[in-house]
Amino acid sequence: MKIKIINQSQHALPNYAALASAGMDLRANLTEAFTLNPLERTIVKTGLFIELPIGYEAQVRPRSGLAAKKGITVLNSPGTVDADYRGEIGVILVNFSNEPFVIENGERIAQLIIAQHERAEWIEVETLSETSRGEGGFGSTGVK
Repeated sequence: MKIKIINQSQHALPNYAALASAGMDLRANLTEAFTLNPLERTIVKTGLFIELPIGYEAQVRPRSGLAAKKGITVLNSPGTVDADYRGEIGVILVNFSNEPFVIENGERIAQLIIAQHERAEWIEVETLSETSRGEGGFGSTGVK
């Protein structure tokens, strides 16, 4: 699929690292390094603007390496970029570690996944069909 993009950063366009990769890395577009302190959150701009076709969204997700090694993750994971949004893609990062984390210009801060979605049409009813699970939730399907 082809997607229109404006790149106002000094970095290359997001790309897939391997043939089977689902996501493309997003990079921080900063004029200077920024320190994200423990339990602090911030929006990191990417310099990217996209035009998605209707019926698609771009999902902003954490990078597993940053989360596992540094405690840095995307706070509203996954973040959604809607097809009608034309502003700059920003990433809400949070530092869940006990150490300050320096975000450098060009740092890979998140990944972007393009996903198709459906639009729901609600049908208001008085009852729902029964299932073996019923109203069981939050761990009700078993423990192992």
